[in-house]
Amino acid sequence: MKTWLEEHNGVQARFYACGGDGTLNEVVNGVVGFDNASVGVYPSGSGDDFVKYYGGRDNFLDFKKLLDAPEDEIDLLTVDNGKPGEFRYSINITNFGFDTTVAKTMIKVKRKKIIGGKHAYVTGVLTGLIKAMRNKCEITADGERVDTKGRILLCTLANGGYVGGGFFCAPRAINNDGLIEVTAFRPLSRITFVRLLGSYTNGTHLDDARFQKYITYRRAKEVSVKAPEGFSMSVDGEIVDGTEFTIGIAKKAVRFAVPEGCVLIAGRNGETVGAAPAKEEEAPAEPETPVAEAPAEEVAPAVDPLFLRNGRVFRARSFIFLF
Repeated sequence: MKTWLEEHNGVQARFYACGGDGTLNEVVNGVVGFDNASVGVYPSGSGDDFVKYYGGRDNFLDFKKLLDAPEDEIDLLTVDNGKPGEFRYSINITNFGFDTTVAKTMIKVKRKKIIGGKHAYVTGVLTGLIKAMRNKCEITADGERVDTKGRILLCTLANGGYVGGGFFCAPRAINNDGLIEVTAFRPLSRITFVRLLGSYTNGTHLDDARFQKYITYRRAKEVSVKAPEGFSMSVDGEIVDGTEFTIGIAKKAVRFAVPEGCVLIAGRNGETVGAAPAKEEEAPAEPETPVAEAPAEEVAPAVDPLFLRNGRVFRARSFIFLF
């Protein structure tokens, strides 16, 4: 993608990720920084969590609406583990602790019957209940510690609203406000975890009195994390290893194609992206005065969109699809 964009500087292109959140993350990391590129998605993964922010995957399956979709300027999280070549952007959720165990398990089982596919997250949760209830790390959000004595159950750093195929982890997320939604959960018992899981699933946990003693919630511009060897983060579902991370925010860093009429949830609840503007009444046309026609100028043909699949480029009609 980067090579194509560098070679076609000035050519406006939209890249569509045909897959799940991991594929979308790859496309975003390929186009960010190029003013002539935007991103769309045809959701066909097991979770498709990011598009839930815009009302769900069904809104993105009408191919014509997808091609005609207006664009929403949105933020990206920046994830730096201090290792050369491993800096990444995150469009949806970066999380760790219990959730890293969940993500690693999901990667292992996602193609398996019964425990994989749409059930992969539940399988991951069950594994986490056995292995990952108390995770060592120190978390600082804009200079303030948000962990409890260097241990957490989990922490979510959110730009979008959903994670794990349907858990509404960040109900107040605003993906264009230049802030990270930080939610750190203190260690708790397995019985309490199971008892409170329904509220976390529905996104009512920030307003649920039962969670008050277990949650630290902040909005921040920068988060730092220090952890022992073997620590990992899940960046839009992709595992990134490290012991020291800095997570920041890149304000309105990418243009995301949103089919007309999508109604947003989370912090932008009820907002509609891409609604057709109301038509103004037109004044009666005045009679035109005939004018001599100038000789027709030769017009350069419009740039065709491209399809990319398995490293090969297929010419189509104005966009680029990545599978």
